[in-house]
Parts: sequence; C-alpha cells; structure tokens
Amino acid sequence: MPRNRAPSRQTRNVLDALLSQPAEWRHGYDLGKLSGLSSGTLYPLLIRLHERGLLEAKWVEPDRPGRPARHAYRLSNAGVDFARSLQEDAAPEAEAEAGEALA
Repeated sequence: MPRNRAPSRQTRNVLDALLSQPAEWRHGYDLGKLSGLSSGTLYPLLIRLHERGLLEAKWVEPDRPGRPARHAYRLSNAGVDFARSLQEDAAPEAEAEAGEALA
C-alpha cells in the first residue's frame, strides 16, 4: 500500500533544483551542489522519484575519452506539476511565517 505523506525537506530541495530548469538534463553532482545534499541522501531520492514517475533518467556518454557515462535526470510532466504544486502550497506558509516574524 503506498504511503501518502508530505515530501521531506530534502525531496523538496531536489525538486526545487530540478524545477529551476525543468527541461534540462542534470547530473547528480550538479543536483547535489544545488540542493546541498550528500550523495548518500541524493541518489536514493532520485531513484525513488524516478520509480514514482516524477523524474526521467538516462545515461549520458562522456564528453571526453576515458570518462565514465553518467546518469542525467529531469522532471517528467507529472514531476513538474508535482513540484509546482509543492511550491504553491509552501508560498502561503512562507508568507505567514514572515508576517509572524514582523509582528
């Protein structure tokens, strides 16, 4: 039975990083730098997001000889919709928190 719980902060960070350029293929190294996550946290997240249909993944051949092929990721159409809905849900919360801080 699938679980229906809110995405973690780490998942939101990865989705936000991918949503900044949703049509671009991104390597895990770049996503790790953008999201601030270590590879031990990042790659399991990418695998789960891919398994749930929120990411597309492909192997990219190296641009220089002697380098290994790497996985690249981008949001699927469903992933774009999901990531945008998370941002929309977070916007009112952020505004409320900012208002409380000013009070």
